[in-house]
Amino acid sequence: MPDGQHRSVFLVEDEVMIRMMVSDMLEELGYSVAAEAGDIDEAVRLVQCTEFDIAILDVNVNGKVISPVAEAVQMRNRPFVFATGYGVQGLPEKFRDRPTLQKPFQMETLARMIETTLKGVAA
Repeated sequence: MPDGQHRSVFLVEDEVMIRMMVSDMLEELGYSVAAEAGDIDEAVRLVQCTEFDIAILDVNVNGKVISPVAEAVQMRNRPFVFATGYGVQGLPEKFRDRPTLQKPFQMETLARMIETTLKGVAA
């Protein structure tokens, strides 16, 4: 990790296998997973009681749009990245300017997206 910092990630993904894979990627990259959620209500609750540096949010969670979670993360003034297989068109309208990972993604892409997003916040 740059500057010896240990960054934490809040991960929202409804598909257990994908969530496990992304969690493994994050840990391999040197991030810790602060919390994981597989549904919207749980994610909103966890956003409010978990400390994290950045969130990775699946856009479609069990058929529901991620907007309430993105809004909760935004209220906490934390950066977030969307992960989607639908492209930018699948994003909630008000968040279309946010960084987006196109699924499926490679570990290198994930690393670059997190680093770029965190640098943008620090600037």
